[in-house]
Amino acid sequence: MDWLLEQWSRLRGHEEWLWWTGAISLATVVVSAVAVPMLIRRMPYDYFLENSEGAARMKRRHPVLRLVLLVLKNLLGLVLAVGGFIMFFTPGQGLLTLVAGILLLNFPGKRRFEVWLVRRKPVHRAIDWMRRRAGKRPLDLPEG
Repeated sequence: MDWLLEQWSRLRGHEEWLWWTGAISLATVVVSAVAVPMLIRRMPYDYFLENSEGAARMKRRHPVLRLVLLVLKNLLGLVLAVGGFIMFFTPGQGLLTLVAGILLLNFPGKRRFEVWLVRRKPVHRAIDWMRRRAGKRPLDLPEG
C-alpha cells in the first residue's frame, strides 16, 4: 500500500501530463475503433500476394496522385502504429491498431514482416472475423 501511495504522490505534480496522456489514449481508442475495422474490411483479399489487383491499380494512377496517396497512407500508418503502441499501456485495442498501422507504413522488409505478423493465430483470427462480419472473403496468404 505504501508503494501505491508513493507512486500517487509522484504523479500528483504532473496532472497536466496525465490529462494529455488520457486524451491521447482516448483519441487513439476512437480512431482505432473506426479506422482499424474500416481498413481491414477495405483490404483486398489478395493484398499479401505478389500480383495483387490493388498493386496493379495503383501503378496505373498519375505519379503525383500516387505520391500524395503514399504520403497520406504513411502518415495514417504512423498515427495508428504509435497509437497502437500507446494502447499497450493504456486502454484500447493495441495489437490490432499496431498491426493496421504497420500494414500502412512502407519500409524495407515490410512484406515479409506483414506476412509473418498476419500468420500469427490471434491476428489472423481477428482479421478474418472482421472480414466475415463485413461479408468479405478471408485474406489469401502466400505459401511458406
